[in-house]
Amino acid sequence: MLAQRLPGLLPPLSEDEALESAALQSLTGRFSPDDWGRRAFRAPHHTASAVALVGGGSDPRPGEISLAHHGVLFLDELPEWDRQRARSAARAARIRAASHISRAARQATFPARFQLVAAMNPCPCGYLGHASGRCRCTPDQVARYRARISGPLLDRIDLQIEVPSLAADALPGPRRLPSPERRATRCAERVAAAKQRQHRRQVKANAWLDVKEVERWCVPNADGDALLKSAFARLALSARAYHRILKVARTIADLAGSDALAGAHVAEAIGYRRFDRIA
Repeated sequence: MLAQRLPGLLPPLSEDEALESAALQSLTGRFSPDDWGRRAFRAPHHTASAVALVGGGSDPRPGEISLAHHGVLFLDELPEWDRQRARSAARAARIRAASHISRAARQATFPARFQLVAAMNPCPCGYLGHASGRCRCTPDQVARYRARISGPLLDRIDLQIEVPSLAADALPGPRRLPSPERRATRCAERVAAAKQRQHRRQVKANAWLDVKEVERWCVPNADGDALLKSAFARLALSARAYHRILKVARTIADLAGSDALAGAHVAEAIGYRRFDRIA
């Protein structure tokens, strides 16, 4: 449900982005004029083949990762995905922002710049940590289940959040809260404002900054720098994670309307990398 809401919270597509998305959808005969300007949401099943995910065929066509261009690619039950093919292909395409298909007769390259969202259970039965105590998985079973996700893939997932089950009294009731539509609109407005701030500053989104640009535009203050260096040593972060934390922190600051990259922004970004501490 959270993943399905994400396309509506992202900034509106530009004319060029909408045209690219529509062109890719048209290659598979799935484009409808009613979908013009809407961000794609693709949720392939974990049994999907590598060709279905990446694209291919004798007449190369885009796969799910390209059909999610400028949108969201949702991989549910992440540990169930084939480790060597599907998840590695999604990881590679996410880095290059393109899907390269090579066949004997033809070669094709399709754009694949998308938001990757994945979900998994905390253990094989799904009840680890539940208040009912229903989980009977052994520590070894839990460890094997989580080990299905490769470290390099986790290292490229910037936000790793645990979503606990809700108690009955926490479910929505007759409370005087703004409607979901109003709350979503306010959130989308904040996201759009943050994107405008990023483009005024660096002409691109924070996610697509290279290392040199990160060192220029994502410089934390003294408190943030000390905190990040401490986390780098204590959590054994990779250089990739180091720069990704800076980009997430810069985005958090942009959402807060702050020009300075403070320690609180860095601390929040570090807190989202849960698997760096528990995996």
